[in-house]
Amino acid sequence: MLEDPLNEVKRREHALRIIWERMEEHGRDGIYDLTGLSGGFPLEEEDMDLLETYVGPAIFEEKLQGAGREHMGGEMVAAFNRTSSAILSAVLALTEPGSTVFHYLPELPSHPSVPRSAQLASAGYHETEDFTENPPADTSLVVVTGSTMDHRVVEESDLVRVIEMAHDAGVPVLVDDASGARLRTVLFGQRRACDLGADLAVTSTDKLMHGPRGGLMAGRAELIEVVKSKAYQFGLEAQPPLIAAMARALENFEPSEIMDALKRKEEFLRDFRPGVEETPTGFMIRPSSVEGLNGSGYTEDEISTAISMLLLSEHGIVTIPAVGMPGASKTLRFDLAARDAGRLEVSSLQAAIHDAIEKLSGIIPDDEKMRRLILG
Repeated sequence: MLEDPLNEVKRREHALRIIWERMEEHGRDGIYDLTGLSGGFPLEEEDMDLLETYVGPAIFEEKLQGAGREHMGGEMVAAFNRTSSAILSAVLALTEPGSTVFHYLPELPSHPSVPRSAQLASAGYHETEDFTENPPADTSLVVVTGSTMDHRVVEESDLVRVIEMAHDAGVPVLVDDASGARLRTVLFGQRRACDLGADLAVTSTDKLMHGPRGGLMAGRAELIEVVKSKAYQFGLEAQPPLIAAMARALENFEPSEIMDALKRKEEFLRDFRPGVEETPTGFMIRPSSVEGLNGSGYTEDEISTAISMLLLSEHGIVTIPAVGMPGASKTLRFDLAARDAGRLEVSSLQAAIHDAIEKLSGIIPDDEKMRRLILG
């Protein structure tokens, strides 16, 4: 059902309609966004009159440079309308047609933005979990994922090894640190990617922080300029409101909110063990580990999405399988560093998950009900 990209769009639009309906009935307090991607637009009143096409960049670009370099390291930063836009701009700018984009990850598969960018650049693509594997001689760009979509975090020693190996071959390194720029540094005590020698690093300003959905790239000034130039050609750069909100979010970033998630996670896991796997800032549930949902004929992605839709429609709990962009991981993950997690009692979350799984066991034998549940 979800292998069709059009159905992925229908699934997401159905979830957004459910959110709208719950908002109409319960207001914002009836929604609990546990995606870790809730983001925000933390503008000050004084910012509002400056969000103009040319005045905005003149004011907020300077603020972003200071806050961005403090957060990411590097010589310069640049803002993009999404992390995927930043990755596409870098791949288009730094690769030659026919060359290879070589991608290291702590766990496969990659976020689709990397292989799709390589395809658009007419470059070959290879991804691996083996951090000792040497890139081929025709490699034009090495990409390293700092933290996967399911929050598997790279070891700092592996990251350093790949950076040194690529530099010995004269190849630039881009670290896709979408959530890793905070997970790696705050929870795992690792250094910033640029401090480890990465030529470029990019993060999502809505992941584990209260910023807008956008991409912030940092790194060597000469490479940032080249990537920005490519972004301008295709309209991939961030616009003034996004830049302003990014700068404010970086200024307001509070690492203690991520640390608080550890306490919530420990409390949840004390009384809820079956089928649950820990993540750095919460937990995830794999359908294959849930009794009664196996052997149904549906894929794990479809079962995760069905549970996610029930959590949303019945309890107002937002998770990625329901609302994520097409191609995003369908792992049923609950991020307890999300701001809304502080409003949701652990016992209420436990009860909601049990309720959704129980309701799904009654729906899953009926193909038409499953289709309506997922696609509307």
